[in-house]
Parts: sequence; structure tokens; C-alpha cells
Amino acid sequence: MAVVCLDLDGTLLDGSHFPQAIANTCRALAQERASLDADQLLVANARIWQRYFPAIESAWQLGAIDGRGVSREAWRRTLADCQCHDAAIVERALALHLEFSRATYRLFDDVERALDALTASGARLALVTNGSSDTQREKIEVLGLEKWFDAIVVSGELGYAKPHPAVFDTAFEMLGGTREHAMHVGDSLGADVAGAQAARIRGIWLNRTGRARSPDEPHPDIEIASLDELL
Repeated sequence: MAVVCLDLDGTLLDGSHFPQAIANTCRALAQERASLDADQLLVANARIWQRYFPAIESAWQLGAIDGRGVSREAWRRTLADCQCHDAAIVERALALHLEFSRATYRLFDDVERALDALTASGARLALVTNGSSDTQREKIEVLGLEKWFDAIVVSGELGYAKPHPAVFDTAFEMLGGTREHAMHVGDSLGADVAGAQAARIRGIWLNRTGRARSPDEPHPDIEIASLDELL
């Protein structure tokens, strides 16, 4: 029995629409509050996010902070940068951003076709993703991914994140499969390929953009440009 683990963000979920949710939030806030400017908010949010998220990314992946908390703090800092310190506006920004984000969730065009074919082949599928439980579970629910997967592993629910092999060990415990015919597919060489190989399964690099791999990066067992090649 083949076991196929797949990453979520950048592998199944196309994140290219995420910036639109930020822009829509900024516009909506400016329409509701005359003292706010949409362009100023957008610039401030980009600046704040570049500084803030790297500092808390690990905590978010390990479940020490949830997605709502991350978003709330990012918007609090954004609004403060624009001289708005109203807690009610922060909560409004959070609600708008969550609403607009849900509307941007899209699967890559090859995903449904690939998951249907893998399921029909008799393979057992596991979704293995880094992130807080609330953020990742919401994406999975909105996209309707549960129907394809025998196991769903979210790092924020474990206290371990890829590339830690314990994340993949958990998937195998849930599936009851063996590693002999197993593989993990993801877009990150560091998290997905290195993590899979540390867990003694094949690491498949989904390189949708065709970027060149540098010599110091993990070497994938297989490189593909589309999930169609996986089949």
C-alpha cells in the first residue's frame, strides 16, 4: 500500500491571492473610517508584517500563538503606525481580514485531479502542514480537503513542525502504513524534502516556479513541476 503525504501551503493551496485580502481589508477600513487612508494602511501593513512575522513564525507553527492572535497583533501595529489606537477598529480589521482571506483560498488547478487519481489508485493520503491549528484547519475546511485524506497532521497541534521527523511519524501512526513505499510532496526543500528524508521516506520537491536549487540546499529524491507528474 502506497502512502503519500502532501504539504498544504504552496503545494495544494495557491497563496498568490493572499495579498488581495490585505488590500481589501485596507480599503474597507478606509471606507468605514475617514481618518484612515487605504494606501497608507497597505504600506504600513507590509512593513509591519516583514518585521513581525519572522519573529513569531516558529511560535505560530508550534501552536504557542494562534492565527487570530497573529493577525490581531499585526493589525494593531499597522493601525498604530497610522495613528489609530482604537481597539474596536483593531477587532474590525481582524474580522474583515479573516472574511476576505477565506474568499481568497484557492487550490492549484492540478490538485483535485491529482487527489482523485491518488485516491482511486488505493494510496493512503496524509496532509502534513506547518501552522497554527485554527489557521490551517480553516483552510482545510474552506477548501473541502478532508474528503481526500485519511490523516491530517497540523504542527500547531503537535508542538513539532517540519522538518522535525516526529511530524511524519505522527502521520504514519494515524495511517498505519509502512515507509517502504511512502513519499512526501511539498514545495519547501528545507521543511518538506529535508523533513521527509529525516523521517526515512522519499522527499518529492514540487517546484512549480522552476527555480534553481542551490548546492547547499537539500537534494530531493524526485523533482516535479506539477502534481500531474506525481501520478
